[in-house]
Amino acid sequence: MQFKSIYIFLSIALFSFQQSYAQTSFTKVIGKVVEKSSNQPLEFATVQLIDTENKSLLTGTITDAEGGFKLETDSKNFYLEIGFVGFQTLTFTELSIINNQVDLGTIVLSADAQQLEEVVVRAEKSQTEFRLDKRVFNVGQDLSSAGASALEVLNNVPSVMVNIEGQVSLRGSTGVQILIDGKPSIMTSDGGNALGTITAEMIERVEVITNPSAKYDAEGTSGIINIVLKKEEREGLNGSVSVNTGAPHNHSVGLSLNRRANKFNLFTQLGVGYRELPRFRETINRDLVNDITISTDGEEYRNENFYNLILGTDYQINELNTITLSGYLAYEVEDQPSEFDFERTNGAGQLLDAWNRREVTEATNPKFQYEFNYKKDFEDSEDHTFIFSALGNFFGKDQSSEFETTTLSGDFNQEDQRTASDFQEAGYTFKADYTKPLANGFSMEVGAQYVIQDISNDFSVSNLINDEWVVDQNTTNLFEYNQKVLGAYAAGAFEKDAWGVKLGFRLENTDLNTLLVNTSEENNLNYTNLFPTLHTSYKLTERLSFQAGYSRRIYRPRLWDLNPFFNIRNNFNIRLGNPELLPEFTDSYEVTGIYILEAISFNFGFYQRYTTDVIERVSFIEDNISITQPVNIGTNRTNGIELNSKYEPSKWLTLNGDFNFSFFQRSGELEGTSFDFNANQWNGRMVAKLKLPLDIDFELAGNYQSSVETVQGKQSAFLFADLGLRKKMMKGKAVISLSIRDAFASRISESEAFQNNFYLYDYNLRGRFFTMGFSYGFGKGEAMEFSGSRRR
Repeated sequence: MQFKSIYIFLSIALFSFQQSYAQTSFTKVIGKVVEKSSNQPLEFATVQLIDTENKSLLTGTITDAEGGFKLETDSKNFYLEIGFVGFQTLTFTELSIINNQVDLGTIVLSADAQQLEEVVVRAEKSQTEFRLDKRVFNVGQDLSSAGASALEVLNNVPSVMVNIEGQVSLRGSTGVQILIDGKPSIMTSDGGNALGTITAEMIERVEVITNPSAKYDAEGTSGIINIVLKKEEREGLNGSVSVNTGAPHNHSVGLSLNRRANKFNLFTQLGVGYRELPRFRETINRDLVNDITISTDGEEYRNENFYNLILGTDYQINELNTITLSGYLAYEVEDQPSEFDFERTNGAGQLLDAWNRREVTEATNPKFQYEFNYKKDFEDSEDHTFIFSALGNFFGKDQSSEFETTTLSGDFNQEDQRTASDFQEAGYTFKADYTKPLANGFSMEVGAQYVIQDISNDFSVSNLINDEWVVDQNTTNLFEYNQKVLGAYAAGAFEKDAWGVKLGFRLENTDLNTLLVNTSEENNLNYTNLFPTLHTSYKLTERLSFQAGYSRRIYRPRLWDLNPFFNIRNNFNIRLGNPELLPEFTDSYEVTGIYILEAISFNFGFYQRYTTDVIERVSFIEDNISITQPVNIGTNRTNGIELNSKYEPSKWLTLNGDFNFSFFQRSGELEGTSFDFNANQWNGRMVAKLKLPLDIDFELAGNYQSSVETVQGKQSAFLFADLGLRKKMMKGKAVISLSIRDAFASRISESEAFQNNFYLYDYNLRGRFFTMGFSYGFGKGEAMEFSGSRRR
């Protein structure tokens, strides 16, 4: 099947290649836009081709990070406009077409003093653009994300969903790799779980790469999400300050500063605050053999004082060489109180025992990350570059918990318990990338990457016996995890008028070692894999384009998939890791079309994923204790369709829609039990944005996630809505915002597992969150929304 699919893709590419030579009527317009005062590239400048006769828009784009742009049109009667907020608009009416190409070279935009006095806020609305191997979601000032974290921003990105626990999925699959500025980060790791400390205001754009090219790490079976952070480009001192409050308690102060000179750019962002994250939870464990049920209900909190600092500098040695040094520091002080009531009943519903369990947990979490980046440009082409980066990060958690059990009725008796955990994670990434355009539309990319992860978790459990704390040797151990991944890649691309193709290969070697020190249980894995990629695109008309892609991916088990220790908050519902877990491998295919009209645009696609050694969390019961553990079970074949659309019926109303449907076939067996079944799932999102009088904006976002069958049961459906309101003042310098996430407290997670000998039920509710904020921009800065709010 895999070879057949690859053959189909190569046939499409060959057909596209033949058709490309028939499109000789297309005219390509290229150029580069820079700022006059600093001669720096001007990203996100608007470039439009306009029909000379009726003044209608033929096509348009925005400049990339290097200020470059490329447009194509089949019209011969057009002129060009280039503009950017705060700069004078340039119009080019006399264009010289040579060999079906207009090369405008370097275009210099000058600041418009009159516009700068008015201070218009940029990027009001988020928007999506499409490239050969990725989709780019440019983050605007969406109201439902005002005062929100990166998790809420991701929940607004087409194809991406974030569940109530903060778990990120892409097209329904959780095997997704999240990067920060194109590199692994402590802020996206399972141990750090710090995505919530990145705020909406810090994010420039989100890149969704469902079929990554060979240039990217092969990790992540469903693809890659790359979060690109802002670095202010305007000269002088610019900044913004914000104050936020919310319920449940969510209070923060944020400050963003940037100082750009001729060769230096200094940037910093600071945040301090306090937040509470309550969660109500119910569970049922029913042993169908012994006819005994254990039920629990209660509330748990994660309360935090947090302090964040991002500090960095760019230094332009000369026009061709730039270095960047940056650092991220965060410190959190956690308090996690919880209280649960337990009941044990028999098959007739008679109460046998009842007890209460209280928890007091305290933890400190230091995090830091540092990065060195060197970029070398070459004079022959703006796309001829060499980039080297070195990144290091650390996350620590020093946590202690005390559990007190009180018998309410019956004979149940359990000793009080306490735990201590000393967790440390260090990671290092070294990466080099070289890109060079060749003759006649060809280009090449080569590079290498080395990633090291070194983690230890020293965990102990003690029981209070006869007024003395006695260490439980069965649940106490030191777990060490060390993984090294060495990768190298090569890719070649060809672009000709309306057609392009890119082929690449990536080779990765993985060396993984885990060790339980106290019991000397060791597991070592070493494997080398080849990951081919193929992408092609074809522009049928100015309004209709197609893309196709293939990639092979890997999902390596994470620390918490492998770590056999667990939190004893509820010691009748235990989740633990599996040190013998193997990686998943996925072959991913997709075909996508893009259709753009005047007021509406569509992105529609078909995709297939075939995954082997699928990692599933499987539950079983022992003595009324449910134990959930990840295991490798068989294969999964997923076929899906996806539709994203945007409609602007008027200047005051914008509608965005996102729909995804997938059908999957599971096949596998575990210990004589078959897990073969077929099922489907779908999700949809609709966002309405309204511009009201008095410079007030309103936004309503509705989300639906269907129920889905799992290997042992079912995950329930849920529907929720987010609301946002914003009032701009002082010509956009100041903003008052209000957002309500999960306005009707309907984002409820329910899961059931029903087997021949047991039944399990789990219910989770976070509830609604209110956030209100005020922000003010100074210098050439703009008002921002800053908050540390997050969900885990």
